[in-house]
Amino acid sequence: MYAIRKIQEDLVYVGGSDRRLSRFENLFPIPRGVSYNSYLLLDEKTVLFDTVDDSISRQFYENVEAALAGRTLDYMVVHHMEPDHCSMIVALLHRYPEAKIVCSAKALTMIAQFYAEDVQARALVVAEGDKLSTGKHTLHFVMAPMVHWPEVMVTYDEPSKTLFSADAFGTFGALAGNIFDDEIDFDSAWMSDARRYYTNIVGKYGAQVQALLKKAAALDIEMICPLHGPVWRGNLGLLLDKYQKWSTYEPEDKRVMIAYATMYGNTENAACVLAGMLADCGVHKIAMYDVSGTDVSELVAESFQCSHLVLAAPTYNGGLHPRMETFLNDLKALNLQNRTVALIENGTWAPVSGRHMKAILESMKNMTVLDGTVALKSSLAEGQLGALAALADEIAAQLAE
Repeated sequence: MYAIRKIQEDLVYVGGSDRRLSRFENLFPIPRGVSYNSYLLLDEKTVLFDTVDDSISRQFYENVEAALAGRTLDYMVVHHMEPDHCSMIVALLHRYPEAKIVCSAKALTMIAQFYAEDVQARALVVAEGDKLSTGKHTLHFVMAPMVHWPEVMVTYDEPSKTLFSADAFGTFGALAGNIFDDEIDFDSAWMSDARRYYTNIVGKYGAQVQALLKKAAALDIEMICPLHGPVWRGNLGLLLDKYQKWSTYEPEDKRVMIAYATMYGNTENAACVLAGMLADCGVHKIAMYDVSGTDVSELVAESFQCSHLVLAAPTYNGGLHPRMETFLNDLKALNLQNRTVALIENGTWAPVSGRHMKAILESMKNMTVLDGTVALKSSLAEGQLGALAALADEIAAQLAE
C-alpha cells in the first residue's frame, strides 16, 4: 500500500525510508536508518524529482503510481547519480515509456556507466540557467559541481519558491510520518545526524558548498527539498547557519574535544586527568572519545563542532597508534582547518607519536599546534602534573577570550 504525503497543493512526497541498512555507503553507521526522498510535481506536465535506492523499490513504485492517479510521467529530473538516488531510473523509464530524463551532461555520461541501456534519445540535457516550463511551474536548473559529485545540479521552482537541493541540506535518519522540519524537534533529535552526514560526506568540499550557498542567496527560497532527511519549510535559517559554519570550517562552539588512543589505560588516564583540570578551570563543554571504540564518523563530526582538540596517543611500532592515525588522516582528507590542537604522547622507550601527529596536523590548513607536547614515558608521572595543569590553563584562557 502506498505511503505518500502532500507537500504543496501539487507536490507530493513519494520517497521512503530504510531502517534495515546498517551502514550508509557501507561505511557510516546509521542506527536510525536513512530516508531516500523523491518528489512528484503534478502540473500540466508531471515531473519526478529523483528516484530512490532499490532497497525500497516496492514502496516507491506504489507511491509514484498512487500519486500519478492514472496520469503518465512526463519528466524525470536527475540531480545526482549516486545509486541511492538513481537505482530506479531505467525501471521507471520502462514503466513510463513517454518520460524524458532531465539532467546535466555529466549525469548523462554517468547513466551510461551505470546502465547498458541507451537513454540518449530520451534525455533533455540542461546547463546553468536553463529553464523548463511544466505549466504553472517554471523550473530553473543550477549546477552544483562537487556538492559532492561533479554531475550534481539543483532545481529551483519559481512559483512555489522551492529548492530541490540534491544531497545538500540532507541528513541521516529515517522519517517517521513527520517529514517537515517544523513537525520534529530537529535541533535536539536530528542535528547530530545532520552534522555527521555533512562533515563526513560533503565536508571536503567547503569551497563548492560556499559557491552553491551564494547562488542560493540570490533565490527567494521558502522550502528546501533534500534527498535525505526532512523537508525544510520552517526554520531554514538554522540549517543555513550551520552550513555556513561547516563549509567555512568555522568551529560551531568554543568547546574541547579530547580524543585518545590507549593500549593499557595509561594514555587514557592522562586524558582523564586533563579533563578534570579543564573542568576545574571552568570549562564546561568537554567531549571525550576513545578512538578505538568510536566510529571515526562520530570523531569527525565532533571535530567540526569544537574549537579545540586534544589528541593523546601512544607510540605503536615506532609510529602512531593506527586508530589515531586513521582519525587524523580522515580529518585531513575532509579538509578540516582553523582549529587549535594540543598533543599528549606516550612511549615506553621511544615516545614519538607526538611528532607523527604534529606532522599530519602541519600538513593541514590553518591548524595551530600548541607548544609543549606532554610526553609520557609509560605512564603519567607526578612531576608531569604541572605540565598538564599548564596546558589546561592555556586552553581555558583561550576559550574564555
